[in-house]
Amino acid sequence: MPPRNLLPLSGYGELDSVLNEFFEQCKAESLGQTNRWVGAVPSVEGFFNTDSAYFLAPTSPAYDIAEHFISRPRKAKSAPLFQPFAARLQVDAGAEIFFHADFHGDIRSLMSDLAWLNNERYLNGFKIAKPQFHMVFLGDYADRGRYGVEVFYTLLRLKLSNPGNVFLLRGNHEEITIAAKYGFLSEGILKYGAAFDAQKVARAYDFFPVVLYVGTMGNFIQCHHGGMEPGFDPRVLLDSTGNLAFQFLGDLNQRSFLEAHPEWTLPWTGPSRSLVRKALQDFRPQDPTSPSFIGFMWNDFSVLSGEPEFAIFPGRAFVYGPQATRFLLQKAGTERSTLQAIFRGHQQSPRPDPMMNRLLASRGVFRHWQSAESTLGPGSTIEELSKRLETAPTRAVPTGSVWTFNVAPDSVYGEGNHYSFDAFGILTTAKDFAEWRLRVVNIEIQPGG
Repeated sequence: MPPRNLLPLSGYGELDSVLNEFFEQCKAESLGQTNRWVGAVPSVEGFFNTDSAYFLAPTSPAYDIAEHFISRPRKAKSAPLFQPFAARLQVDAGAEIFFHADFHGDIRSLMSDLAWLNNERYLNGFKIAKPQFHMVFLGDYADRGRYGVEVFYTLLRLKLSNPGNVFLLRGNHEEITIAAKYGFLSEGILKYGAAFDAQKVARAYDFFPVVLYVGTMGNFIQCHHGGMEPGFDPRVLLDSTGNLAFQFLGDLNQRSFLEAHPEWTLPWTGPSRSLVRKALQDFRPQDPTSPSFIGFMWNDFSVLSGEPEFAIFPGRAFVYGPQATRFLLQKAGTERSTLQAIFRGHQQSPRPDPMMNRLLASRGVFRHWQSAESTLGPGSTIEELSKRLETAPTRAVPTGSVWTFNVAPDSVYGEGNHYSFDAFGILTTAKDFAEWRLRVVNIEIQPGG
């Protein structure tokens, strides 16, 4: 953090101004256009009421805000409901889409990425300069790093400059109690003192979609922070008209999906079938974690071949294997729209483990369930993995594939796993999905002191 003799900073007004602009942009532009919504539409007194929040607002002094959100009940009385939503973006064949996963307060990586995009003429300053270029950020912008405020501010500036081309997705750390527990609220209070408005910052998260479907010619990539959410049916959204559309998640009918599709679990072996029957339920989300987790924000995917098709990560969420995942992708498609693959982040660790080793061996973008996985055990080294896994700068995107993008390095993750390169992808679409290509870019980052 900055030296204490420089704190609190005097410039909170600029962050506050950007938040106000962001709220007004959401109300006036795409989210505020009712013809873009499938089903229920957002209300001025509810969804767009940024003077209130679904969580309990603090009444304690500024220095107690973080503890307040951890220890007190989250539900406020007479406040807007928690209304998570999905988005669909239709692009032209030949469009290019930038993808980046977790930053966790790493402003150096974000600024280096933007500098690279400016140098390659995708951007001119904050403004997108290349036709048919879009940017998708996969969540977890703060916590566990020193500069969550700066990352949050910079991404909002980028969104304000390109409202229809930049998408900030909601990760599990875009949630008030997680931000209180893992550092973002404490960072804001330390940097800005009593001026820091925790409720206003957290309310901005409610305007980030929890899942984005990006596609062309009926082929879509499912983009989110976490994993699968069998309780949400995107078929009407996928088949909707226009280049941009939205839909509230509403009730998540996980249990109903399981009962309607008993064939889903028939190929599974071991305890997965009994476990999934106990775990899935029908519910209306009250917040991102209750009465159960929203899968798009929290769930994971299996890493090693031979792992169960369904498992529970204690204290985190659910883990899906290849058969379970591909069945869900297939059932979410229609005659006109097909879900072909998944891009996401989330599944990183601040210390070495099989997933982090695969991410580093794959130059920061790992495709799950490659054929080589059948011969690679959990103890395989990065050097061994790099000889067998995909490492090419440009890669095809197979149908049914799941891609995890790595976390930026100037954080506890790079420190604990001893890497210093940032990774992002640029996806190029085509009329034929077989011709879609993902370019993986690495940038060496000088870590902070």
